[in-house]
Amino acid sequence: MQLILLERVAKLGQMGDVVDVKPGYARNYLLPQGKALTASDANVAAFEGRKSQLEADNLESKKDADAMAGRLDGQQFVIIRQASDSGALYGSVTTRDAAEAATEAGFTVERRQIALTAPIKELGLHDVTVNLHPEVEVSIVLNVARSQEEAELQAEGKSIQDLAAEEEAQAEFEIAELFDDIGSAAADDSDLVTTPESESGSDDDQPDLR
Repeated sequence: MQLILLERVAKLGQMGDVVDVKPGYARNYLLPQGKALTASDANVAAFEGRKSQLEADNLESKKDADAMAGRLDGQQFVIIRQASDSGALYGSVTTRDAAEAATEAGFTVERRQIALTAPIKELGLHDVTVNLHPEVEVSIVLNVARSQEEAELQAEGKSIQDLAAEEEAQAEFEIAELFDDIGSAAADDSDLVTTPESESGSDDDQPDLR
């Protein structure tokens, strides 16, 4: 199916290019998103008449995207989810979740601008691409954790496996200390116990009654 592009489309072409695409891609994405028109003679002629305005609009939107990119690029957003001890989520994190997290932090991001090859299904730090404009994209980090405290530790570079190992080591240390305390207490108690011999003294200490 032949289309004329109304803006740059990655891996496809620039504004004004006439391209061949699969019908499903055209109907489900390019045409509904307003990124292209069917390449009929009428539409090609209409594009030529609008080309200058489209280019001006594109330049203005790119300026806005560049300004947003300067603030958004590299930002980290926390998403709290329930998960197993192995780190597998009970559910998944989607483009909608990513867009909502960025919006709540004060950035205007739509879910269609979030590029996820597949939903996120594990705890941890996940790099995600945001397409702010056909010519402007940035990378953000989604910090998916079970709690705010866990998110802060993950932000420091500790994985869920590291956290579990630390908790296990701490538990073992506390148990070892407990046994040491019990052993010390038992030893102290034994020092306080007196035997009949120690109370009456040895035979050598008894007076000679003969």
